[in-house]
Amino acid sequence: MSPVVRPFPRQPRAAGPLVWSCILGTTCLLLFLFQKILWLVVPFILALIIYYALLPAVLRLVLAGYSVTAGASLVCFGAFLLLGGALGLAAPWIAAHAVSWNEWGGRYLAGGVGFVLGSLSSLENSFEFLAQAHLTDSVRKGISDFSANFVSRNLAGAVMLAAAWLPSLLLAPFLAFFFLRDGRRFKKFIIHAVPNAFLERTLYLLDEVDRTARMYFTGLLKLTLLDTLTLALGLWSLGISAPLLLGLVTAVLAWVPYVGSILGCGLVVLVAATDFPGNPGMAYGAIGLFILVRLLDDFFFMPMTVGRSLHLHPLLTVIMIFVGGAVAGISGLMLVLPLLGVVMVLGETVGQVVNDPRLQARHSHARRLRHAAVTGDLQ
Repeated sequence: MSPVVRPFPRQPRAAGPLVWSCILGTTCLLLFLFQKILWLVVPFILALIIYYALLPAVLRLVLAGYSVTAGASLVCFGAFLLLGGALGLAAPWIAAHAVSWNEWGGRYLAGGVGFVLGSLSSLENSFEFLAQAHLTDSVRKGISDFSANFVSRNLAGAVMLAAAWLPSLLLAPFLAFFFLRDGRRFKKFIIHAVPNAFLERTLYLLDEVDRTARMYFTGLLKLTLLDTLTLALGLWSLGISAPLLLGLVTAVLAWVPYVGSILGCGLVVLVAATDFPGNPGMAYGAIGLFILVRLLDDFFFMPMTVGRSLHLHPLLTVIMIFVGGAVAGISGLMLVLPLLGVVMVLGETVGQVVNDPRLQARHSHARRLRHAAVTGDLQ
């Protein structure tokens, strides 16, 4: 009686410490390298955003009978034509209101400067050593010198920076078009280079990478909505003007962790100080509200939205944000979570392939059959 052969279990094994060490190390290395080629990374990310925004329309045209090339061309042409028309219609309105916006900006800047000088004056009245140092006069003089020389010092650098980044940013729609048109060809190119034994895992890998990138941007939109509503509710309760607009602008600025948050907080303080010039407590209240929302964002909202979309543990999400900032600065803060999500999918899939004896046996058997087929007539 022949022994019973039990099939090898096909349930994939969970990634172990070695695989996760490779995932985290690879993520940090890629962050360091990407910092050196931001001129390519930034338009690539923008192209992915455009790609995922336009992909449903392309798929709808494909289901209606169009080819992928025709669908991608029609959708991209329509989208860019719509954007160009909107910019063309908005240009006269922007030019007509440019003067009023300049006055509006100057009023809020003056309100912010008044709040800062008033706070320093209060500190001088409370602390003798600050009064002896004439801190308020020094800051007032520094602000005056900065305002007088800001344009002459920074205009040339700003123009050069814009000229350097403009070609890279124009690359984003070009890349998005070819992602939409030739994305399937790229997948077929990768699949044809994979041995048959690993074909199933490769298809799973490509699908998971695509899902990870799509879910990251979806989670980012959810996070922006949560931040907008929370900030708007808090600002409305304080009585600050345009709470929903301020909440939206600061939530979008928060896409750049920490740096964008500081800019958003400064914007909220400027508005609060201008709306309530004789009540500095409102500006302090706005600062407290912003700090509270940032804490909620970093420790609750982001793990619940972006982290959950990428299937990352909340603790790992928070730690990797700090690691990304330490390794690659501002660019690391922006790239660490989507990059970690993609590397996690790659690492876990490779780990499952390496640790799966059945897949290795299938690959070895296929190699022996190919070797026997090509050398049969040589024996």
